[in-house]
Amino acid sequence: MTAPAKQSRGITRYTGVAIILHWLIAAGILTLIVMGLVMDHLSLDPMRVFQLYQLHKSIGITVMVLIALRIVWRLTHRPPELPGDMKGFERMAAHLTHAALYGVQIFMPLSGWAMVSVSALGIPTLLYGTILWPDLPVLSTLQNKAPVEAALKAVHHWGGWFLLALIVLHIAAALRHHFILNDNILRQMLPAIGRKSLPRHGD
Repeated sequence: MTAPAKQSRGITRYTGVAIILHWLIAAGILTLIVMGLVMDHLSLDPMRVFQLYQLHKSIGITVMVLIALRIVWRLTHRPPELPGDMKGFERMAAHLTHAALYGVQIFMPLSGWAMVSVSALGIPTLLYGTILWPDLPVLSTLQNKAPVEAALKAVHHWGGWFLLALIVLHIAAALRHHFILNDNILRQMLPAIGRKSLPRHGD
């Protein structure tokens, strides 16, 4: 049985753990996207690129762990209900977008991990320069790694753009709910520290 979402002075909210995980994951993913764009499109010193690549891997694995924790928490804690006046197709779109976000957030770090595991260079992954992270089995022992690595690079690259598009859609929907529909969707995921509680939409 899942636990109910927190109540905060009349506003149904996500739990504190869910809010913290959400914003940590969001910050990590946006950082990874910026780093990926920098590595792909700016002319940098090879050593700087190597350092960014190693940091990108470290942050990516950290985000992967946080996403796993977020999913476990989501499965064991019921989220707030959607506004009662949302139309059926809007509810379906919201559920599909969230499912796609979870799916791509899982896929991206796994594809990056697979790409590193099959790299012909065989550079070890040291989390933040200290903890050795293992390669995925099978992939690290392939005889002909080059075509697999190239395919995974393409998948990871376009997956990043797809994730960015989903994030933009997610943000746009949240802002629409907050500024146009004037409901509590966005407030449910905002930290409550230092903010006055607002009444439910329609109260």
